[in-house]
Order: sequence, then C-alpha cells, then structure tokens
Amino acid sequence: MSPMRIARTTIAILMLLSTVVPFGRRATLLASPSVDAQQRGATPPGQPPPAGQRGGGGRGRGAVQAMTLQSSAFVDGGPIPIKHTQAGEEASPALAWSNAPEGVASYVLIVHDVDAAIGAGTDDILHWMLWNIPPAVTSLSERVPRGAQLPDGTRQISATGPNYRGPGALSMGPTHHYVFELFALDTMLDVPAVGASPPQTRAAVVAAMAGHVRGKAVYVGLFRRP
Repeated sequence: MSPMRIARTTIAILMLLSTVVPFGRRATLLASPSVDAQQRGATPPGQPPPAGQRGGGGRGRGAVQAMTLQSSAFVDGGPIPIKHTQAGEEASPALAWSNAPEGVASYVLIVHDVDAAIGAGTDDILHWMLWNIPPAVTSLSERVPRGAQLPDGTRQISATGPNYRGPGALSMGPTHHYVFELFALDTMLDVPAVGASPPQTRAAVVAAMAGHVRGKAVYVGLFRRP
C-alpha cells in the first residue's frame, strides 16, 4: 500500500471514531431513564422531588393551585393605611379570595413581617393567623373581632394574643414587608387556639398543613411609621 493511501486510511479511521463515540455515548444516555429524566428536569427514581415541584401528600390531587387574594384597603405591594397599623386603629383589613380548588375543607391565613427576625434569626413576627376558616367563606370583613374562636369556628392568634396585630415597623428603620399568605386545605386542623405560646401554635398549624395544601395566594403590604 502506498504511503498516500495509508495516510488517507488513517484519516478516515480517525474521522469515523470521532463520529461514533459521541453518538454511542448519546445512545447510552438516552437508554438510561434516570439520566434522561435529569435532562428533562424530572426527579431521578428513589429521590424526593424538590419542594417547589411537590404536589403535596394527603389525597395526592396534584400541584398546588394558584389562587387570588385581594384587599380593598391597599393594593398588592403598596403601603398599608395607618388605620390598619399600630400607629392607627389597628383594624384588620378587608380581604377576599377566589379561584379556590375543588374539595376545599378549610382555609388558613398567615400574616407575618418577613423583615423582622426573631429568635435565632430564622423566624419572624406573626401578626395574624386564622385557621379552620370554613370552606364556604371567601372573604373577611374589616375589623375581625378579637377571640380565640369566632362564631363560625375560625380560630385565630397573633404574637400578642387572639387578635389581629397591625404592622409597627419603626420610622428610623427600613420599610417592612407584611406578607398575607392564604392556603386552601383539604382538611380541618386539630390545633387548639389556646394552651400553647403563639410560636408553638404557629408551628403546630404549619406542621398539620403538610400534605394538605391544595391552593395558595399571596398578598403583600408595606409599612414604616411616619
């Protein structure tokens, strides 16, 4: 065989290898369900799904449905009027929600100041928590009365007692974000409103909600004392 023909044969072999190896590796990847699932963003077998992809436990009805929460007192992301704060009348604002999923058994509302770190710095101030709100209820009127349990069975608590606690961020600091989180559950919660500290009751409610959240909505208000 001439040197020219040998050289051409060598080049052809090298080109064939450079072509076959990637396709062979690609075929191996496609033949592996776990690798293919990872490429598509799915969870490999035997591993729990990321928190944001969990549809919840309970009855296994799928992903958490996005709901709508509104207030006639202030716009989402806007300032909370003085009337609803510690600098004013500390009246709870009117709230209404919609687009709830089917099979709702109760609602939970948690209002907290995400800019106020307490304890070891991993918790924040609870300004209001209502749970076991009846499924037929789709709104809260202004000035919800004080009381551990309301006539319709709704239970409530805050960092200072069984009532709404208005925002109170100090004037010398930054504006605080007060987050209103509404959850639609497929169950009622067997958590008493009395007998434990507010942080313990909050933790118990959150723990009891696990696996039962079917819908959620978020609304944010801003406040800093004038």
